Amino acid sequence: MERIELSPFQVARETLEVMLKTGLLMVTVDEKGKPNAMTIGWGFIGYIWTKPVFIVAVRPSRYTYTLVEKTGDFTVNVPVKGMEKAVELCGTVSGRDVDKFKECNFTPIASKYVKAPIIGECAIGFECRAMYKQDLISEALTKEVVSLCYPKGDYHRLYFGEILRVTAYRNYRELIL
Repeated sequence: MERIELSPFQVARETLEVMLKTGLLMVTVDEKGKPNAMTIGWGFIGYIWTKPVFIVAVRPSRYTYTLVEKTGDFTVNVPVKGMEKAVELCGTVSGRDVDKFKECNFTPIASKYVKAPIIGECAIGFECRAMYKQDLISEALTKEVVSLCYPKGDYHRLYFGEILRVTAYRNYRELIL
């Protein structure tokens, strides 16, 4: 199937709906270029500093954190119907121990602007370069958020990824979860 380039805002609604329903797949690479996928359920698409951005939250304990810190880039991928088990697997095992691309039969497609590939089986792929990162500050969060989301004190780092390119299958709306 042919992939086309789109504006991030043309696919923002569908992307956020899938994120809330089942999660998206964030991809990073190691120093040898081996890709790793992690399920993300929190994120934002918006516009800041005159740029379109995808903000993702990654805990320092995650293998993905180590990789994005080294490369400074990532992709965010919108899974299609039938990928539910792959999305679940990518959210429950570590790339330190498991080659998730191999386990899930993902096809890496080279990105145009970043080192991390997009996942060929996904309907939409965002190529992002981290332009800012910020650790969450516990004292700035409400007690409710801390008790609900951070009972172990494992606060996220937010990565503001400038969206450099978005590609999608022409029929992406029919394909997504």
